[in-house]
Amino acid sequence: MAFKIRRSRVRLIKITFFVVVFFLFIIFFLSKFTYSNKSEAQITTEEVKVPVYPAVLDKTEYDKRMLVLSNYVYPATTTATTTSTTSAPVLPLYSTSTSVTVPGKRWPASTVYPNGDAILPFKRILAYYGNFYSKKMGILGEYSEEEVLRRLASTTAMWNAADPTTPVMPAIEYIAMTAQNTAGADKMYRAVMPNKEIDKAYAMAEKINGILILDIQVGLSTVQKELPKFKDYLMRPNVHLAIDPEFSMKTGKRPGTVIGTESSSDINYVINYLSDIVRENKLTPKILLVHRFTEKMVTEANLIKPTPEVQVVIVMDGWGSKQLKRGTYNAVIESEPVQFAGIKLFYKNDLKGASTGLLSPAEVLNFKPKPIYIQYQ
Repeated sequence: MAFKIRRSRVRLIKITFFVVVFFLFIIFFLSKFTYSNKSEAQITTEEVKVPVYPAVLDKTEYDKRMLVLSNYVYPATTTATTTSTTSAPVLPLYSTSTSVTVPGKRWPASTVYPNGDAILPFKRILAYYGNFYSKKMGILGEYSEEEVLRRLASTTAMWNAADPTTPVMPAIEYIAMTAQNTAGADKMYRAVMPNKEIDKAYAMAEKINGILILDIQVGLSTVQKELPKFKDYLMRPNVHLAIDPEFSMKTGKRPGTVIGTESSSDINYVINYLSDIVRENKLTPKILLVHRFTEKMVTEANLIKPTPEVQVVIVMDGWGSKQLKRGTYNAVIESEPVQFAGIKLFYKNDLKGASTGLLSPAEVLNFKPKPIYIQYQ
């Protein structure tokens, strides 16, 4: 009898256990079903966070800084009298789609606004330039990494002091493709640097929380053919590009024998190539530097079209005395606005001949327009 009672109790316990498990399963299933059928309005921002892309640009601050770079000064308020008349002051023109302009003035150039989180004109880029294999091509190859970064830090501090309103973004501009005086296996008179050397330059930029600019000199090749070699690097958010028309030898002559050239269509191809990378990878705007010291180095500059994804800087990289550099700057930068202006300073070549010394930050900031990109070689 006692044995039967124990069996009944065991059976009851088992039934109770299975009933509890069954109801727990029903509750779990219903909760999952209810959550999966929530309307979009019921899903809170804490549950789903969608990144904003592209970021929103502060157009007011952008326009303000563009006017400062162009050396625009707001006219003083005047009061008309019965005995004298005053002409209407020249005031900036604002647009919702293009950057601010000033009637009758070349600068600022009328170009599209960049996407948000653009570097320029919110920061001034300060770059050290060169190639690790050559002491003659710039400071990067002349000193050890530690010494280069020490000097760059010192120069950064100097520029921050000269213009505290525009923080400096330090940069490494590495010549990733160098023009050669020998043809090479494919007869293109250029050499691509090994990945380990580009990686070294990238690591230097990372150490200073800066950016890497890959400079390419295509020789007898073209930018259209060479750009894909660097796409993996350009897909990184902090890697940008420079092209050097001096060594784009469309005539077929050897680099260094004559000055090369790039057309507006070549440059627009590069802009569109970079724009695609930015859009596909949801990146902040890229910067494209175009080096120039003669008019023919860049033809039809007025047809160059920056995009919201790519900011274009024309860099005056001729060397010589202060007076010569000012003249060249006026001829190839001031007279043909594209979007932004830059200048290269040569630690050695700018001191040759009748030089009166290297241009100081204060002197450079007196150029019109003010350079937003500064490079030291």
